[in-house]
Amino acid sequence: MWDDFAEYILSEVGENEVKIAEIAVGKFDKIAEYLASKDNITLIKTDITPKDETVLKDDITNPDLDLYKDMDILYSIRPPSELQPYLVKLALEIGSQLIIKPLTNEDLNTGKVKMKLKNFKKASFYTLR
Repeated sequence: MWDDFAEYILSEVGENEVKIAEIAVGKFDKIAEYLASKDNITLIKTDITPKDETVLKDDITNPDLDLYKDMDILYSIRPPSELQPYLVKLALEIGSQLIIKPLTNEDLNTGKVKMKLKNFKKASFYTLR
């Protein structure tokens, strides 16, 4: 499933030079590491409690907009429901695509903003363009 999730993101970017941010990365950064290995992708990882020096400290409830300016895609894997409205707000503010991979069977907490359910091979997630 994780390979399918990463493959979907790659299908969205193609060969274009893109900037991607994984928000609230936690300790699972398999997808970020894979995406960052691609020559056409510049990737940052952020979390309120960075696990190591590869993760930038940021509080999504009061984000440092300079970190995210010019980002083409924001994504978050299993973000807590209380953070989801802040992800939407940031994506709309900077004009970025947003992908949220919630816990299985979890409803999104995005307020009035409706995200589209996307099934790509064995991966299910929500997108906002």
